[in-house]
Amino acid sequence: MATKQTNITTDQSALLALKARITSDPHNLILTNWSTTTLVCNWVGVACGKHHHRVTTLNISYFCLTGTITPELGNLSFLVELRVTNNSFHGTLPSELGRLRIMKLISFTFNQFSGIIPSWFGSLSKLQDLYLYGNKFSGSIPAAIFNLSALQVISLSNNQEK
Repeated sequence: MATKQTNITTDQSALLALKARITSDPHNLILTNWSTTTLVCNWVGVACGKHHHRVTTLNISYFCLTGTITPELGNLSFLVELRVTNNSFHGTLPSELGRLRIMKLISFTFNQFSGIIPSWFGSLSKLQDLYLYGNKFSGSIPAAIFNLSALQVISLSNNQEK
């Protein structure tokens, strides 16, 4: 029985799945730059680790993007920082992001995300910074988030209230 192996091709597929979910990229930062003809580590907004050459940071903040977050981002197993601040992403956050076990920083600030704040944030044991303010999240804060011993900053203000 073969063990599922991941590599930079896995990361590339995950990011191309995100690209496919982007419906507006007015500055053509992703639509023209994220291409199979260029190494993933050279894509705009992407940084890779020096030793293992896997995606460690995805920072597409202030790109003026519209779209939804794809479940395939949960395959970015070396991701430490995910920043999508100040775009127009909408919809709910896929549960597959709960697989990003070494994630330290998530910023979904100033988008249009909706639904409840996902309880899977509580499975990200290394999470230090969680920024969800300026969205349309509703409901209560999941109890699992209070068990994150590494969490230093959590910002949830300016969300939709019910």
